[in-house]
Amino acid sequence: MSLQAYQRAAQRAENPREAEYRLFGQVTRSLMDASTVDRSDIKTRIEALDWNRRMWSALATDCAQPENSLPIEVRARIISLSLWVSKHSSAVMRGEEDFQPLIDINRMIMQGLTGGAPAEAA
Repeated sequence: MSLQAYQRAAQRAENPREAEYRLFGQVTRSLMDASTVDRSDIKTRIEALDWNRRMWSALATDCAQPENSLPIEVRARIISLSLWVSKHSSAVMRGEEDFQPLIDINRMIMQGLTGGAPAEAA
């Protein structure tokens, strides 16, 4: 079986929560890697920050939809976190902040998605 066929089969077998966890893991790993590169490697740093920001923006957009079944309080918190992620990412890009708070937030969300122990980015 080719790698692409395996990936398609795995994605079909995942429930939405597992898919979200997998995405958070990939994005968080990207942030972790970007946090270790030299500050002059702007491309790696910006790409990781942008991917994280786009993921959070998509979550906020989904939470803003009236048909979203999450409780309104949870939706509001996700939207608020998305705004914070955007602002903090800009500060990281300017060199005023570091990556760790973004990594920590993503790990906390991953932990919530599993309902278990603290998550390690895959």
